[in-house]
Amino acid sequence: MPDGKRKRWSRVLLKLSGEAFAGEAGHGIDGKVVQRIADDILAVKEDLDVEIAIVVGGGNIWRGMTGAASGLDRAQADYMGMLATVINALALQDIFEQRGAQTRLQSAIHMPQVAEEYIRRRAIRHMEKGRFVIFAAGTGNPFFTSDTSAALRAVEIGADALLKGTHGGVDGIYTDDPRTNPSATKIDKLSYLDILNRDLRVMDSTAITHAKENDLPIVVFDLMAEGSLRALLSGEPIGTIVE
Repeated sequence: MPDGKRKRWSRVLLKLSGEAFAGEAGHGIDGKVVQRIADDILAVKEDLDVEIAIVVGGGNIWRGMTGAASGLDRAQADYMGMLATVINALALQDIFEQRGAQTRLQSAIHMPQVAEEYIRRRAIRHMEKGRFVIFAAGTGNPFFTSDTSAALRAVEIGADALLKGTHGGVDGIYTDDPRTNPSATKIDKLSYLDILNRDLRVMDSTAITHAKENDLPIVVFDLMAEGSLRALLSGEPIGTIVE
């Protein structure tokens, strides 16, 4: 790591929402947006020498809850959502590899033509060798969100923190939605129980509980703000930390 550069954590898991990949269109994949996200991650990894694993949601393509609400079987709709995360993960992997970065995509659903099978020890070894690891297909089970899979994978690989990157211009957790309530104030630090008791829908309760039980810090920040990921990993007070 270059002189004068400090890193806050050695290994992190970055949770990206699928909607971030959609850009202004609100659906599908905007290649330029994915390129920007990938370039930010690449620059930070190279500069700070941080091991980074990534979980990408699939909400820009399909949401299991939405499918269930429209009459589909919930389990079937969730499997469709898992496949949507694989599509996003393949797009991100492609951009990384175009930039010359070594990347491994691991899927919780067996699909050897496009991804490795998720194996915890193999994922850790990839990261130790300096490769990006992208986890797709959630936990491989219905009824669990990509937030939960992010918390699960973060604990499994021994990540120092789970970074939840938002994309709507909100740079942390607020007392209310700052986009609709100008009086809302940002909260710099919260406990896991604060999130659960106040029903602050930052991540689903299963993910928060899993993080609490394993002492995994969660940082909610605006991924799309220029320089935010670098600032966060360098130790600046970015976003809201939950611990």
